[in-house]
Amino acid sequence: MTRWPLRLLALLALLAASPAQAGGVVSLNLCTDEFLVLLAPQRIAALSPLARDPALSVVAEAARNFPWVRPDAEAVLALHPDLVLAGPYGAQTTLAALERRGVPVERTRLPQDFAAIRAETRRLAELLGAPARGLALLVEMDSRLAAVPRRPPLRALPLQARGYTAPPRSLEDAVLHAAGLINAGTGARLGLEAVVADPPALLVVAQAPDYPSLATDLLQHPALAGIPRRSIPPALLACGGPWTVRAVELLAR
Repeated sequence: MTRWPLRLLALLALLAASPAQAGGVVSLNLCTDEFLVLLAPQRIAALSPLARDPALSVVAEAARNFPWVRPDAEAVLALHPDLVLAGPYGAQTTLAALERRGVPVERTRLPQDFAAIRAETRRLAELLGAPARGLALLVEMDSRLAAVPRRPPLRALPLQARGYTAPPRSLEDAVLHAAGLINAGTGARLGLEAVVADPPALLVVAQAPDYPSLATDLLQHPALAGIPRRSIPPALLACGGPWTVRAVELLAR
């Protein structure tokens, strides 16, 4: 199956070479970075520094073609943006200063399921003047979701750093259900003994980082070695978007 992130990166490289519109759009949040790169790269004035981090960003490769800016009001004002995209949290002092100067600021929502991903993609696509591109992303996402093989459901435990589990009605929960899995997580923190005493059919963990961390030691404990597991790149679940379908495919394989 074609994986559209790779196919889109070639298109984005071409679009990045074209000049941005006067003023353009500044993104100050990782999630809005990703939507902006995929929906309207020709309008980008600057992205947040996180856009280039491959451990967090699904558009890291394409983001290297664009300028970045810190969430500093003076730095953003120097770009004379037509619009600033931001998340619901963080940089609130900067955003308030920009709004006082008359700069339009749009705060994105944080989709926690595929219905919300569809709604937010359509909303931002309209806002950025790219409804056709938004529709194309959703058509491909839904096509890939429909192609996920259906098997008898397994009880899966999404185990995060420090033993926390993904609660119901979270993005991880939506991904598990789309992959035909039953979420055994409640959002509570589990110790090693609790996991071993009631082992799931499948452990779902974040792809191991390149550096050691006490927070993830539990995931590597030998007592869990006998439980089948699937690893998901953290970038796929850092923000909900059309790219989240890739996490479903990895779980369902």
